[in-house]
Amino acid sequence: MSAAAHDPDIVRWTAPGLARVAEPEAELPKPPSVEDLEALERAAYDEGHARGHADGLATGQAEVRRMIAQIEGILDGFTRPLARLDGEVGDALGDLAVRIAGVLLGRAYIADPTLLSDLVSEALDAVGTSSREVELRLHPDDLGVLAPHLAGLSGVRLTNDAALARGELRLHSESVRIDGSLAARLQACLDALVENNGSEP
Repeated sequence: MSAAAHDPDIVRWTAPGLARVAEPEAELPKPPSVEDLEALERAAYDEGHARGHADGLATGQAEVRRMIAQIEGILDGFTRPLARLDGEVGDALGDLAVRIAGVLLGRAYIADPTLLSDLVSEALDAVGTSSREVELRLHPDDLGVLAPHLAGLSGVRLTNDAALARGELRLHSESVRIDGSLAARLQACLDALVENNGSEP
């Protein structure tokens, strides 16, 4: 036995930090397995695919709506000119009908002047005898044919009007104006036809 072991004044020296009891170290997490890494990769892929699909679908729907609006605009652009053309064709056909009827009536009046004489009589009857003075305007050729028949009418002033076609007349008095032009007579016939068709059940 050594003397130092029995000496009470002797203190045992230990190096600093060695006297503490070593604490157990925390366990490190276990590294992921290949299967875990593959599952994480699949989940990330599926999430990205779903998000990309939703974004692509929304973009595609917006593009489809834009294209539909563009197509509707194009179709609207087509229908407007067609509607206008429809009106122009209707007007042109009406004008053509008036011209054809005018030619046919003009020939009829040339062949039988009494037809125009009957029209003049109807117009004068419509004005009545209360008017003091009546102006009857006729095409110069018609006036030449009818002047002998109309010479005995009192209060009727006969006037040449080259703007009128053969078989047309205009009659003016203080209170009444009668347009016996072919266009006006045809329009009156069309109006009557439309009115009759509209009143049928």
